[in-house]
Amino acid sequence: MRALVCGVALAVSAATAVIAQQAPGAAQPEVRSRRVQGSVWLINAGFVNVAAQIGDDGVLVVDTGTQALSEKILAEIRRLAPDKTIRFILNTHAHPDHTGGNATIAKAGRSIIAGNFVGQAGAGAANLAKIVAHENTLRRLSDGEGSQPAAPADAWPTDTFFTKRNDLFFNGEAVQMLHQPSAHSDSDVVVYFRKSDVIVTGDVYVNTTFPIINLQEGGSYAGLVAALNRLIEITVPKDKQEGGTFLIPGHGRIGDEADLVEYRDMATIVRDRFQDAIRKKMTLEQLKVARLLRDYEGRYGASQGFWTTDAFIEAAYRSLSPAQPASATAKPAPGTAKPAR
Repeated sequence: MRALVCGVALAVSAATAVIAQQAPGAAQPEVRSRRVQGSVWLINAGFVNVAAQIGDDGVLVVDTGTQALSEKILAEIRRLAPDKTIRFILNTHAHPDHTGGNATIAKAGRSIIAGNFVGQAGAGAANLAKIVAHENTLRRLSDGEGSQPAAPADAWPTDTFFTKRNDLFFNGEAVQMLHQPSAHSDSDVVVYFRKSDVIVTGDVYVNTTFPIINLQEGGSYAGLVAALNRLIEITVPKDKQEGGTFLIPGHGRIGDEADLVEYRDMATIVRDRFQDAIRKKMTLEQLKVARLLRDYEGRYGASQGFWTTDAFIEAAYRSLSPAQPASATAKPAPGTAKPAR
């Protein structure tokens, strides 16, 4: 089982590294934007989704894409809001395809710092947009993870929280950062624009693949399903279950509650199938041969890319399997790969 954990961790770590960088000379994806509703815009660059709230107070950005795409994403923000100042960046989690542009976009912004705090933060702190995230995001960006090195210091969050919820009021609406513990990872937050009725989900909800469960960074299948159910609790459909609250996923197209429910149902059904197989003492290889996902593979499966069907099966199997007794896991077997930190 330790070898399995290490294999899944390395697969996810390698995936985030691959999608965080463009190969030299590779064609850059087109950057496109559209207004979702209210004051919230979606900026898309290939597989990268970034959100921007634009109003009289300035610009608030949710996630910043990869470092390689950051200048193009910044140019699109400036095109949408040429006379507005970027004030805040909110990160949904620590992965480099969501935080890689932090430094570039923060340097293009400004913060409002006044009173006694100026002496504590330093005069230069006002020359950057504030980066807000859960404290686990700061820990992972500053420490690095597995084969992923630490991010540069100017990409780290400047403001963190450890509670279930962190609130802002910006551009005339309440903005809530809602922590989703042990879901895709342990640093996940979803960002809820209450007046615009838009939720930016990060990788808790990705409608292009099976659920992405990063065991190495504290993710779990149970936590991810719980997060999807929490999202359903705060989404409200409009006419005939269409429209209403819109969701900007970490990767993929804009969705609404009906799309979210369909994805939650798939994740729940698959979980139940895996749990039944585990109760019957099926091994990982037997589970793969059984093809328990065959009715969903056409929609969510992949044989290559950053999250394959096999990678999902391995992560789900490990996450749903009963915990091993301490005596069985105290020492790795000879020749077994040491798990990542």
